[in-house]
Amino acid sequence: MENAFDVKLTGSDTVVEGIARAIGYPGYSQAYEFNAIDESIHLIVGRNAHGHWERIAGSTPYFSSWVEELVEQVSVLK
Repeated sequence: MENAFDVKLTGSDTVVEGIARAIGYPGYSQAYEFNAIDESIHLIVGRNAHGHWERIAGSTPYFSSWVEELVEQVSVLK
C-alpha cells in the first residue's frame, strides 16, 4: 500500500490500531484515510481551504480528537 502508515488512536477503552494512507479528496489540499485493523473505525480527514483539518467521512460514533491524533501521527511519520 503506497503512503501507508501505522497509526494508533485513543479509543474509549483501549488504543485502536490501524493503517492510514494519504488519499486524494475533492475540495481538500490534503486528506488521509484511517482503517482500524479490527474494522471498528473508518475515518477520512482533510485540510480545508482555510488550512484547518476536519472530519470528512467515516464511521460513527467517533471522537473529535481522532482528527488531531491522526494528523499529528501521520505528519511525524512521513
